[in-house]
Amino acid sequence: MDRLWATGWRHFGSTFFRYSLSIDENHVRSITPLRVDLPRFELSKSQRRVLRKNEDLRHEFAPATLSMQARLMFQRHKNRFKDNVPDDLDMFLSPHPATVPCECVECRVYEGRELIALSYLDIGAESCSAVYGLFEPDHDWRSLGIYTMLRELEYSRERGLRYYYPGYATLEPSPYDYKKQLHGLETLDWDSGDWRRLPRSIPKPQL
Repeated sequence: MDRLWATGWRHFGSTFFRYSLSIDENHVRSITPLRVDLPRFELSKSQRRVLRKNEDLRHEFAPATLSMQARLMFQRHKNRFKDNVPDDLDMFLSPHPATVPCECVECRVYEGRELIALSYLDIGAESCSAVYGLFEPDHDWRSLGIYTMLRELEYSRERGLRYYYPGYATLEPSPYDYKKQLHGLETLDWDSGDWRRLPRSIPKPQL
């Protein structure tokens, strides 16, 4: 898994893929894989604010499952999207998500006894890769997508891993730009296969 992630591969369930271009709303987008060099990661001011406003929450990591509770939360969560809306959580996880195709854990976030967010994290020998995150729409104000990502980063460092792969982003502005705000970020050069530190301002590709 470490070698696959390092060469830009991802997976949903048992399907592996990689691509450098996508079409979104009739525009061609340039895809770039991202990873965080964990020894260089540090929290930004805005990320610290996310943690502070969620101090009342409790979280735990456990082997990944495809529970009915998770499936129902996914159906509510996906209503936030207008384009490329997935059918169900099975698109992202295998029938045995804790072990296939590799070890996978889930981050469970609770407000009191209520489960309000979940995220799934694949574990390799030296690195890990974020699979998917979801949360109850009523708690949108909490920035739970960023919150679970920060908890995954913390968990990854505690396990002694070197790299955290948050998934793909685009060189052009997109809803996934929050991933570009992580310190210690690197991007894959598709042509050379080298990972390079992500500049604060990514130049737009020549069309």
